Amino acid sequence: MGLQLYYRAWGKGIPSLPILLLHGHPGNADCMEVFAEAVAGIHPCVAPDLRGYGRSQVRDPFEMATHLEDLQELLDCLGWQECLVLGWSLGGILALELALRLPQRVKGLVLVASAACPRSNHPPITVWDQLNTGIASLLNWLWPGWSWNIDTFGRRSLYRYLIQQHTPTAYRYLAQAALPAYLHTSPQARRALRTALQQGYNREGELQHLRLPVLLLAGERDRHITAASSLATARLLPQCTCIVYPDVAHLFPWEIPEQVGRDLRCWLRVQEWAEGDSSNPPSAEEAAA
Repeated sequence: MGLQLYYRAWGKGIPSLPILLLHGHPGNADCMEVFAEAVAGIHPCVAPDLRGYGRSQVRDPFEMATHLEDLQELLDCLGWQECLVLGWSLGGILALELALRLPQRVKGLVLVASAACPRSNHPPITVWDQLNTGIASLLNWLWPGWSWNIDTFGRRSLYRYLIQQHTPTAYRYLAQAALPAYLHTSPQARRALRTALQQGYNREGELQHLRLPVLLLAGERDRHITAASSLATARLLPQCTCIVYPDVAHLFPWEIPEQVGRDLRCWLRVQEWAEGDSSNPPSAEEAAA
């Protein structure tokens, strides 16, 4: 039986196709605010805390497939017969699975730092990495975006594999969204993901069945889910627009939020035209506006 997930909502009453926003690991609905704000006034958005994350806590162990049952129940609860799904990292994998499971309801996908066969090239983690990350996180929580902390501890911490542009903006997102999400990720959620990773995951052979528009966004220097694995997914999707951003990593929506927002809005406008009058396609200038 599905769990009644906690969720945040934006843009209630907007008549456009709604967007389901799925966070990664560790994460919660607050982490997806950067995307909701990008489409404010255009599409209604709902971002749940997935099972075992944030405010959707559970006591019993579960498997990754249980997330899909929860999300299908959420769509039914919301009354959404059709929607777009945007997923970041693990959320992108769940978005793919949801589209494969509910092809009549999922009308488009946005995959952020994700892949159908995710591969990592993250180097081994040292004690110094963990120490610097703890200090950087604590100081950043107390003084978000403090340049001295960024230069002294942040660049030497595990954050250097999650972001490449060590700006105050990126570190404010880390303080406001990432750290609380990390602290409220349950052992059950960590165990479910670890078990899934040990079993291996590869859905590349199923991608040809996804006959829907897809926007895939990747960071060139992503060490957690490499840009190469994201590009492999993009090549196998029949209707995929792919953008690889230079000099950013896994948390690139918090590194370059304005650029990501512009690209997301542009793609959504094109899809809105595609659902309407196909006899009058937009010019290149209109599509890039």
